[in-house]
Amino acid sequence: MGTPKPRILPWLVSQLDLGQLEGVAWVNESRTRFRIPWKHGLRQDAQEEDFRIFQAWAEATGAYVPGRDKPDLPTWKRNFRSALNRKDGLCLAEDRSKDPHDPHKIYEFVNSGVGDFSQPDSSPDTNGGGSTSDTQENILDELLGNMVLAPLPDPGPPSLAVAPQPLRSPSLDSPTPFPNLEPSENPLKRLLVPGEEWEFEVTAFYRGRQVFQQTISCPEGLRLVGSEVGNRTLPGWPITLPDPGMSLTDRGVMSYVRHVLSSLGGGLALRRAGQRLWAQRLGHCHTYWAVSEELLNSGHGPDGEVPKDKEGGVFDLGPFIVDLITFTEGSGRSPRYALWFCVGESWPQDQPWTKRLVMVKVVPTCLRALVEIARVGGASSLENTVDLHISNSHPLSLTSDQYKAYLQDLVEDMDFQGPGET
Repeated sequence: MGTPKPRILPWLVSQLDLGQLEGVAWVNESRTRFRIPWKHGLRQDAQEEDFRIFQAWAEATGAYVPGRDKPDLPTWKRNFRSALNRKDGLCLAEDRSKDPHDPHKIYEFVNSGVGDFSQPDSSPDTNGGGSTSDTQENILDELLGNMVLAPLPDPGPPSLAVAPQPLRSPSLDSPTPFPNLEPSENPLKRLLVPGEEWEFEVTAFYRGRQVFQQTISCPEGLRLVGSEVGNRTLPGWPITLPDPGMSLTDRGVMSYVRHVLSSLGGGLALRRAGQRLWAQRLGHCHTYWAVSEELLNSGHGPDGEVPKDKEGGVFDLGPFIVDLITFTEGSGRSPRYALWFCVGESWPQDQPWTKRLVMVKVVPTCLRALVEIARVGGASSLENTVDLHISNSHPLSLTSDQYKAYLQDLVEDMDFQGPGET
């Protein structure tokens, strides 16, 4: 038989008494309160010492063997927190995890103090049941933990062209129940809840002239088409681009634009799945894309070509939120969130984009709202509250500090990469 796993409380008391882990210490003489460092892994000042306590517990329970197992900081942190949350004689006294200078949590023994922890615990602390709040927190952990902060190869979910039903990300098709977020909880987490509809502002330009703009919110995504007559079995709400004769006078340009629109075929499809936006062209018309500012600058290169045989990722919420946090701290530029598509021609690498026949801009209005809150230093400084423009959301009125705390909380469990890892 294997060695029994240690109990979290006696093990933790021994670590506190030893005083060898950075930031892990008693905070009163009666030894009833102690502190645990709780720094976010994405902070620029994060060091390995800030996470030693989570690694040490993983090693003590056998969940991690250095040299054999791959480091997994979010799992270590989640298991450590879950183990503490299930102990009746312990409570979270103060949550200072959002402190910009010294993020930590203070726990307190609520019964007879440290007590007698001499007996080993044969049941694993890192598995099994827990409180309802702990279970809900772990569900959100898993949801946010799936957010990827680095580019991935795009095998893509199943092709849009062969799926007549609204598509869902494979990771969101499981029957795992997601908690209904109460108004008192972080409202930004609604951006990730399955079933929440993002609103998109779609603007079309022919040779630089705006000819169309529509705001749409649809759970199955949208599909840019050049004609109202088309295959209505394809997924995505069809958005028909207007005939150029309604806005252009140059007959030659009108003819070329009509040719591009006719080549769209089944259309250019865009949908959200979890944290990512996916695009696919369903016709013969080649399309290039880029994430940029709302006013596209000349010389901005493309990020890629929209694939035809499979979906390709065109936006990831994870890096956007990380950049937004940096922006709110005054140490970075405003994150980009406008999707630009060049339809039917090569990307205007060395030319003004206004020279292209058909350009389409798609803006997730919730991301625009998040950036605007950061720019004005909190929604409470506006005359009116700010709406995230997603279904079931409530208007926000936040101070700058509240907003930063919500952003940090949104990505707290995205720190799956340890300090120094790439």
